[in-house]
Amino acid sequence: MSFRSTHPWDVRRLPAADGKNFLITGGNGGIGYFVAEQLAGTGATVVLGSRDPAKAEAARASIRARVRGARVQHVRLDLADLSSLSTSVRALRLDRLDAVVCNAGVLLDRPPRRETPDGHELMFATNHLGHFALISRLAPLLAATPAGRVVTTGSFTAKSETLDLDDLQSTRDYRPKRTYARSKLAQMLFGFELDRRLRPAGGTTLSVVTHPGGALDSLTPARPGVHHRTTAERLRALPAGLLLQGKQSAAWPAVRAVLDPAVRGGQLWGPRMFGIRGLPVLEPVRGNLADADLAARIWTASTALTGLDPFS
Repeated sequence: MSFRSTHPWDVRRLPAADGKNFLITGGNGGIGYFVAEQLAGTGATVVLGSRDPAKAEAARASIRARVRGARVQHVRLDLADLSSLSTSVRALRLDRLDAVVCNAGVLLDRPPRRETPDGHELMFATNHLGHFALISRLAPLLAATPAGRVVTTGSFTAKSETLDLDDLQSTRDYRPKRTYARSKLAQMLFGFELDRRLRPAGGTTLSVVTHPGGALDSLTPARPGVHHRTTAERLRALPAGLLLQGKQSAAWPAVRAVLDPAVRGGQLWGPRMFGIRGLPVLEPVRGNLADADLAARIWTASTALTGLDPFS
């Protein structure tokens, strides 16, 4: 089997998606903003999931200024507060949800270890448990939509990481960057396990996993009110552009996973050049990402920690 899609895909000429509804968690900034901006250009209604209404409104204004006739909404969404998610889902007030992009994430760069009000380590809670709980809440809406998609945005740093099932909350071994990578590994394993459980259930919802490669703010085009980049920053970043990319390009794998009819459940999409930059292509699922037993155990642990299950 070839891991390169033969289906032609142009990142700058996306297919129309009029009448469809897409939810992007963390859609007010970073990669999530550019996922939202690009999807808004297809004619779909794009919902920005954000815990900060002011930032969401700035993102909404930026998208509408760049995309003529853009349909952009906002729902308050705090993935670190599990008890709030049922209210957020009700606030969507949608009769269909064609895709949810599980993009929002927290990356802490220094100790001390922080916890959510629920007592969970902040990065693991936001990046993984919050999305696990959100999909549990969204499951009926996704199941009621023909060919709905759950797109999980992971990280290439997760590929070389391992999980300690006895210390998922990093209470004994807290190193911020490693804890972040482990949370993204758990999130990606959830995406693959979700696909395995969806298939025998007989529904049409697909679960797809993506990663953005390496993305820098300094290589990202400015968006008033959302992202500011000085000329000096742009010039200093030029050498890095040989290996990395801006966040507008890092959004391409998730956008393709939402829109491309050739995409299938259980697939992994990332940048073409060494998995770090470039056009979105299909990647092989290897190593810990392919460990179905580990994924099932993460699912069981996540159910116990959240009290929720997408198939309950």
